[in-house]
Amino acid sequence: MGRDTIADIITSIRNADMNRKGTVRIASTNITENIVKILLREGFIENVRKHQEGNKYFLVLTLRHRRNRKGPYRNTLYLKRVSRPGLRIYSNSQGIPRILGGIGIVILSTSHGIMTDREARREGVGGEILCYIW
Repeated sequence: MGRDTIADIITSIRNADMNRKGTVRIASTNITENIVKILLREGFIENVRKHQEGNKYFLVLTLRHRRNRKGPYRNTLYLKRVSRPGLRIYSNSQGIPRILGGIGIVILSTSHGIMTDREARREGVGGEILCYIW
């Protein structure tokens, strides 16, 4: 049985955020690079750089944290994997859910590539719902 790379990167980012880590290192594939580009463009992470060790490539993500350290720590990033290898979830362009009334984003895998819910609605395409982020 294969590994679920999308669930791996979501779990790595969520665990680093909960433990207040500044950076996360994840394996670099085409899917993970596209998802990280969306996270960077939407402002959920601060910086991304590609790192090579031997013949393997890794992405090093710099997470965005609260600047004010007073009071109890609250997570700034919520990620939820929706479609998984055992149960794929698909949606057409009209049925794409809105997360927190449009504050959060849905990442979809469409025939036009990996994109956010806003881009998919604008282009009128549906696809597999990969994850929710808010």
